[in-house]
Parts: sequence; structure tokens; C-alpha cells
Amino acid sequence: MTRARLAYDAWHRGQEADPDGEGPWHRMLEPFLGDLGARRVLEVACGRGGFALRLATQTGDRRPAEVIGVDFSDVAIERARATALERRAPNLSYRVGDATALEWPDRSFDAVISCETIEHVDDPPRAVREFGRVLRPGGRLYLTCPSYANLMGLYRLYLPLTGRRFTEGGQPVSHCLVAPRVWRWVAAAGLLIERRAGSGHYVPFPRRSPIRVRALDRFRLLSRYCALHALVIARRIRA
Repeated sequence: MTRARLAYDAWHRGQEADPDGEGPWHRMLEPFLGDLGARRVLEVACGRGGFALRLATQTGDRRPAEVIGVDFSDVAIERARATALERRAPNLSYRVGDATALEWPDRSFDAVISCETIEHVDDPPRAVREFGRVLRPGGRLYLTCPSYANLMGLYRLYLPLTGRRFTEGGQPVSHCLVAPRVWRWVAAAGLLIERRAGSGHYVPFPRRSPIRVRALDRFRLLSRYCALHALVIARRIRA
């Protein structure tokens, strides 16, 4: 077992259960998901499984035909399966896997969802290429990640000057990304970007939680480039 996997196993052991998948990036993404009914959906880096479970248990025509959640951590997948046992979802399964080397063949899924993932892998562009590879023609990638072209980015640069390390919640790997760079990776993976968006403007303070300035979310262009939570939706156009 690699050192990174051991580190993520330890990290997930210290986290709370995730029955509902209610992160701010999930709330940002949901209005754009559209109809996943009868679709085959992959969530990469599903963590403790809450969002995949919520997708799989949607009612009526919105329920996907299949939802697969994959995560690097054995502990995360064990906890996801334990939570899923409490709510019957025959169209849901979880697997241990690597975002940069997905086990499925080309053109396997109608939708790939990855929330706050690529900043925590060793090779983010490779992960994005894998997301595109397993999409069917016309299938969509729904990707969120933190973007640090903002005050939080400046705070991240400031911390090493004081002898501290920015860990993004204590995660073992945490790349400093900005939205335009991620857009280039998505385009290079052969995907046509259909929407760019963002939410979450924060003012950091030492030794306390950042304060969110919700009024700034109304400015779409500002949020697209400078919000902490970045969203990109892209469609596979190659056969």
C-alpha cells in the first residue's frame, strides 16, 4: 500500500460520516446536473459516499440506471458501503480506485462527476484526461475544484512565511489551482466546455474560520474567475 493511500485512509478515519453529500460544491453543482435518469454515472473520489448515494436514490425519472462511486481510500469505501446498507439502492456500487488510472474502458459512462478531487491527486491533468476517456460521445464531465485566484490564495502564500503549512482540511496532497488552468486541462482532454461558474468568496483570518461574503456570489463574472469553488461542465465531442 502506498504512503499516499495510507495517509488518506488515516484522514478518512478522522472524518464524520457523509450520508447526504452536502458540501458547498455539491450545492453549487446540483442546479446544473440536469436529468441523469437512466444514465450510467461515475463519481470519482466519492469519499464516504454521500453524494453518490443521494444521486442513486433520486425518485422517478431522475434516478440514474447505475451510479458507481470510486475512491482512492479503502477506509472511505468501507464507510460508504456501510452507510449505503441503511438505504436500499440496487443501482449503486462503490469501488477502490485511482483517479489517474480508472479501471473502465473508453466510452463507459454518460456522466462523470468529480467534486474537489483533482487538487488532491499527484497528476491533476492526467486525472482530467481519464475523466474524458471514460465518457461516451456526448457524455458530460461535471468537475469542481478550489481556485485560489482570491484572498484565500494570498493567505495560502502567506502561511509558509509564518512557518505554517496550508493543508486544506489536513489532506495529504493539496495542489494550488486556479480556474483558467483547469479549463485548459479540460480542453486538452478533448472536451468542449459548456459552462464555467463559481461560488464562495471568503475573507481569511488567522486561527479562525474564513468569513464568507455571500453578496459577491451575485457577480457571475467575478465568481467565474475568483470564487473559491470553481465549476466546469464539459461535453465529450470525440467519437
